[in-house]
Amino acid sequence: MHRLFRYIKGYEKESIIAPLFKMLEACFELLVPIVMARIVDVGIRNSDLPYIWRQCALLVLLAVVGLASSLTAQYFAAKAALGFGTALRRDLFAHIDTLSYTELDRIGAPTLVTRMTSDVNQVQNGLNMTLRLLLRSPFIVIGAILMAFGISPALTGWFLLITAAISLVIWLIMRATVPVYHQSQTTLDRVTLLTRENYVGARVVRAFSRQKDEMADFAAANDRLRDVQLAAGRISAWMNPLTYLIVNLGVIAVLWHGGHQVDTGALTQGEIIALINYMSQILLSLLRLADLVISVTRAIASALRVTEVLNTTTSMPDPSAGELSPVPGAPSVAFEGVSFTYSGAGAPSLSGIDLSARPGDTIGVIGGTGSGKSTFVNLIPRFYDVTSGKVELFGHDVKEYGFAQLRHMIGIVPQKAVLFTGTIRDNMCWAKPDATDEEIWAALEIAQAADFVRKKPKGLDEPVETAGRNFSGGQRQRLTIARALVPMPRILILDDSASALDFATDAALRAAIREKTRGMTVFIVSQRAAAVRQADKILVLDDGAAAGLAPHAQLLKDCDVYREICLSQLSKEEVSRTV
Repeated sequence: MHRLFRYIKGYEKESIIAPLFKMLEACFELLVPIVMARIVDVGIRNSDLPYIWRQCALLVLLAVVGLASSLTAQYFAAKAALGFGTALRRDLFAHIDTLSYTELDRIGAPTLVTRMTSDVNQVQNGLNMTLRLLLRSPFIVIGAILMAFGISPALTGWFLLITAAISLVIWLIMRATVPVYHQSQTTLDRVTLLTRENYVGARVVRAFSRQKDEMADFAAANDRLRDVQLAAGRISAWMNPLTYLIVNLGVIAVLWHGGHQVDTGALTQGEIIALINYMSQILLSLLRLADLVISVTRAIASALRVTEVLNTTTSMPDPSAGELSPVPGAPSVAFEGVSFTYSGAGAPSLSGIDLSARPGDTIGVIGGTGSGKSTFVNLIPRFYDVTSGKVELFGHDVKEYGFAQLRHMIGIVPQKAVLFTGTIRDNMCWAKPDATDEEIWAALEIAQAADFVRKKPKGLDEPVETAGRNFSGGQRQRLTIARALVPMPRILILDDSASALDFATDAALRAAIREKTRGMTVFIVSQRAAAVRQADKILVLDDGAAAGLAPHAQLLKDCDVYREICLSQLSKEEVSRTV
């Protein structure tokens, strides 16, 4: 957790000024009971009204200077805490962006969202409270005890006893609440998960009329979070009654023993008032210290969760290699004995895959659900590292490429069409920020998206709402295909990215890709036999293993798995015509 302290860098001055001004405020506060004692013992006893007014003016001055010191401390503490939080969020976001799919799958998106938002806020608030109270509260407690000792050493023992009793109560309550606050943050992860699932899958939830069930699940998680927080609240609720009880007992003791000393002339009435004020200052300071401990406790629990993410190192570091040149005559993509197993999985998702694709080849990938199609293509851009074997691009192992060069060579269209808020032009320029309108329109033409974009009132400047919700599913898919085509990558991967298209549009798309992307190696992943039948080679996957690798006609003869897929989708006449 100590690595979080480096985010204070740049705010060292503020981190020193804030507690110093808080200590200055505490000094003025410690002088107030002395002034009050003088008003009683000198002004009131001697009926000296001018003296009383002078001492009241001094109290006002102390209050004004104390307020100025407090505001100065608050300003610098807030500035340091906000700067700390900003730097931490920035680095945490950047660090998460470096993690591979393996780490992201293991940690989970909901908890990452909670740690980026709620946990960082808790750490930021904890730092703010620490800068304001860490030195002030102990200084007030120690200072009040010393000032009381200067007034009456005999009664100072009661101050020490009261301070120890209040500290014990606070420590016991804090010890009981620490694990509860940690559990509260973990429960918040569950609430975030359910919220995210319901917002993202709102249409599915409504399509199956599962609103009540989802509301019940959310209510259960929300109630669990409430119960955990109430449990912490119930424990913390004992703090004020117990501490005030102890202080009031201490006040009674001071009045009892101090009264006898007033009778004997050892103490004055004003000094008794000062001693009671110092006891009240001790109580308030210890209560503020308790608030600080609560805030710091929650901050530590959150800091540990943030640090856990920051300490998670990627299993796939960027080689940051220099630009690699293609090996003459090498295939654009080559799989050599590739096997892959997901982290924590009991069985491999791919095993023993061998494949070679030349520039200009179109490779179809087909198989049943869960056969490993998406896993196969995710190994090409190195979203995951192979468990065994090797994946090569243009004669070099993918692990030798820097991520920038590797991903620049590959255009990827994922299963789920993802568009970002902005305009159509903004989305088209993701892979090539300096793309011209001509390049964008050429990509839209190939993706069969140019017609509906031209019909939009603003054309390329048509707004794209969150997740592209102002476009249909088929339109979103065509736009994501166009986005991948804008830079004309050397390798294009279409991961079941035409599932929302009708057969005519799908056929036109495949024809345009075949005719207008000469020299580009294309991988088409699909559930449809019609989508891959024209490919130069078709990889048939069955439970992670290669059941066949050949053109359509040959697979119909030699591959039972492929033949079953075709017979389930095509008529016997269509199948017989291609044999």
